[in-house]
Order: sequence, then structure tokens, then C-alpha cells
Amino acid sequence: MPTQTQNAFRALADPTRREIVQLLASQDMTIAQLTDRFDMTRAAVKKHLTVLSDGGLITVEAKGRERINRLEPKGMAPILDWFRYFDQFWDERLSNLKEAIERKKK
Repeated sequence: MPTQTQNAFRALADPTRREIVQLLASQDMTIAQLTDRFDMTRAAVKKHLTVLSDGGLITVEAKGRERINRLEPKGMAPILDWFRYFDQFWDERLSNLKEAIERKKK
């Protein structure tokens, strides 16, 4: 079973979905508004939105007949945590390398 981190990375793997995330970062949008921004069918946009929703990166709210798509900032947490791990990993390695070089200079 995929983890939330895997779902989030899968959602961001596609350039169209990354562009949708960028659009939703500036404003909430309906499927129709998003479809107007892309050269694809409404059904194709809907599929992208489903993957983003499954990845926890957006929420969808029904307002009458419209569905409002909204960026979910908390959905980025698993991705940021994953990057933080490697950030710490490299910080430690580079610090050790710096210490080794400084010891060798003495």
C-alpha cells in the first residue's frame, strides 16, 4: 500500500500537475477555470486533480454544482520531511569532511 509520501511524489511527478499546484497556490479554481488554462479535456484535468487529491496536495469543496479546488499546504509536509532528512544527511557529511580537512592542515 502506497504511503502518503509516495502519493505526494507521484502527484508531483507530472509537469501538468505541478503547474496546477502553482496555479492553485495563487487562487482557488474550478475544474472549468483550470481546463481553460490547458490544452486538454475537462476529463483529463479531472484525472490530474484526482491524483493531486489522492496525494493530499489539494482539497475539493462542492459549492452548488461547482467543485472548488484548493491547494492543501499540509500535503507538502511528507515531501518536505523527506528532503529534510537528506538535508541533514549532507550537512553531517560535509561537516565531517570540513573537520577532516582542517585536522589535516594542522
